[in-house]
Amino acid sequence: MKLRHAALGVAGLVGAVAGANSRLDADGFEPPLDREQATYRWRGFDVAYTEMGDPDDPDLVALHGVNAAGSSHEFREVVDELAEDYHVIAPDLPGFGGSDRPPLLYSGSLYVAFVADFLREMADEPTVVASSLTAAYAAQAADEVAVTEFVFVCPTARAFPGQRTWLRSLLRAPVVGEGIYNALTAKPSIRWFLGDHGFAREESVTEEWVEYDWQAAHQPGSRYAPASFISGFLNLDTDLGADLAALDAPVTVVWGSEAEMPDPDYGRELAEQAGGAFIAIEATDLLPHAEEPAEFLDAFQQRVPAQ
Repeated sequence: MKLRHAALGVAGLVGAVAGANSRLDADGFEPPLDREQATYRWRGFDVAYTEMGDPDDPDLVALHGVNAAGSSHEFREVVDELAEDYHVIAPDLPGFGGSDRPPLLYSGSLYVAFVADFLREMADEPTVVASSLTAAYAAQAADEVAVTEFVFVCPTARAFPGQRTWLRSLLRAPVVGEGIYNALTAKPSIRWFLGDHGFAREESVTEEWVEYDWQAAHQPGSRYAPASFISGFLNLDTDLGADLAALDAPVTVVWGSEAEMPDPDYGRELAEQAGGAFIAIEATDLLPHAEEPAEFLDAFQQRVPAQ
């Protein structure tokens, strides 16, 4: 009898979790940069991207960083100004934002291939602005495509130590995995992550930003790419400093002065290895372009030749 009661209790719990999960898919998804997105077809994915500025101006490709709520939304505070001088193209990576999110086993190598193909097919010798892990993807993709200049924002090749197959499998599992993912991407969790290492100041974590990240993290199929991210499978097994040093194009490394994951000293070291410039933006963390957009744009204009 006790066993039967326990089984019924577990079944009830699973049913309750499943019911809660079904109520957490967000309805609709607003374009991340307040403009209608176009579609780039890549390896069976419909990849959403935003295009702005004069197509006759030099191309600039903005590549967002990787996190559970990742999308080109992180550039929303700077793209209008960039589009005054550049033809800006900002994709949502496969598995994120407005792009398709099939249940694949996502990997860092997949994203290197995507970035290489996107730069080759959608841009002409662009300036590339890329943040966090995506900066490492862009650095490796540069072996295959011509790039005019790189601006890397808090670049890293590893977000989590090692690879944990069990964790990826758990997060991908139906019901239980979805429940864990929904807890990690609940609005209080998103607010905490943004305040802990996204933004340096509490007032920068706005309700609008939290709401958009929640929407982005709760589209159908949302957990599959983040499952690979959290379990370490989106890392690259590479020496990022050596990769940057091997680039033919000029490199600028931008860092938030308050960042700790990693800290600005690491950014200075990368810039030195690349033979490029290092710029720290005061009172910001890993999203300096979102927290202090005017200062970021000033830094960008200092380093990028006028067109």
